[in-house]
Amino acid sequence: MNTQHKMKVLKFGGTSVGSAERMHALVQLVVNDEAKIVVLSAMSGTTNALVEIANALYAKNTAQATTLINTLEEKYKNELKRLYITETALQKGNNLVKFHFDYLRSFTLDMFTANEEKAILAQGELLSTAMFHYYLEEMNVSSVLLPALNFMRIDENDEPDLKSIETHLNEELEKYPGQKLFITQGYICRNAFGEIDNLKRGGSDYTASLIGAAIYAPEVQIWTDIDGMHNNDPRIVDKTHPIHELSFDEAAELAYFGAKILHPTCILPAQKRKIPVLLLNTMQPSAKGTTISEKTTENGIKAVAAKDGITAINIKSDRMLLAHGFLRSVFDIFERYKTPIDMITTSEVAVSLTIDSSKYLKEIVKELEEFSDVTVDENQSIICIVGDFGSETKGCALKVLNALKEIPIRMISYGGSPNNVSLLIKGSLKKDALVALNKGLFNY
Repeated sequence: MNTQHKMKVLKFGGTSVGSAERMHALVQLVVNDEAKIVVLSAMSGTTNALVEIANALYAKNTAQATTLINTLEEKYKNELKRLYITETALQKGNNLVKFHFDYLRSFTLDMFTANEEKAILAQGELLSTAMFHYYLEEMNVSSVLLPALNFMRIDENDEPDLKSIETHLNEELEKYPGQKLFITQGYICRNAFGEIDNLKRGGSDYTASLIGAAIYAPEVQIWTDIDGMHNNDPRIVDKTHPIHELSFDEAAELAYFGAKILHPTCILPAQKRKIPVLLLNTMQPSAKGTTISEKTTENGIKAVAAKDGITAINIKSDRMLLAHGFLRSVFDIFERYKTPIDMITTSEVAVSLTIDSSKYLKEIVKELEEFSDVTVDENQSIICIVGDFGSETKGCALKVLNALKEIPIRMISYGGSPNNVSLLIKGSLKKDALVALNKGLFNY
């Protein structure tokens, strides 16, 4: 592996490239002597607009689709005037926008299927990366636009194919010896059939983590408009602070249970190859942010997150004791309906568990009722407290329960993971619970 691959990976989300001004500011963060691959999302609002366009095309509402396409094109043309100074760059930008929007308009004349929808959704990243690349060119900064569609691959199960990504990405990089700055698209990829596809939501972070893993980067930086992962939900609780260090497992627990800054699967590729992931703030570049790494720091309770829209199911065995095979029959039903279970507690005669998707709730309950009594509580919330809860740690659980002494608790799950205690409460009590924990655990 050549030395060029000691490159950092920097990912910037939609707000970081959301306007000409933000793109101008981005130059300060990416242009220096460090070798790097910069992953960009679509400009904020673009992907949602493209989803609307695709929906109109699906509904064969050609007039509405055309209006939506033209409105979005106008937005881009106005941004170009503020992005470039020279006529040459503006001309290139206008040609680029015309090319992509003519492509979108072509779907109003032709058949439209699911495959085309994926191609439509890819336009945002293709636009933002080329626009930024042209701007660097205008500033006489040497950079290479690396097409993600040449190396990002998912297999037939829609899972990233890291081996293939590694091979193709390294082949691409080898074409540019000595080059230090590469720009590529987040989110978009090709599937097993070679068609344009995407890594679903949270996709640009996933791209950055996969690229980092593929080139054994020294670190992956995820730049957003928040200064790292916070110890509680800043939208609900008044005083929160960023957590400077988290282990991969702690970060995954927090992300899974509602910390919106990161999608839980996104950090897996980096974790596999022990590559630290830094969460940084574009609006405050000097802020420390959060470093997620293999390192575990033992300092009790670190953070709290909440997950809404939870359904609790209590399954009581018809027989006095949990008969042999009872649990297997229960899990079997959830398995068949591809419905993951979040929390589970068992007693002598019953099992309580939670799910976050009630898509097949009716069917699941019907099958469970064949061999047990079932009660269902909807609109619950899981409160997840993350930190160091190893078997040697004293007093942490007591602190949590003390803080919540005024809140009725429906379920508790403790011991399944050394870094998580989960509690189930009524959804309507979520705010009270988060505020109480902020006071009881973090003295705010």
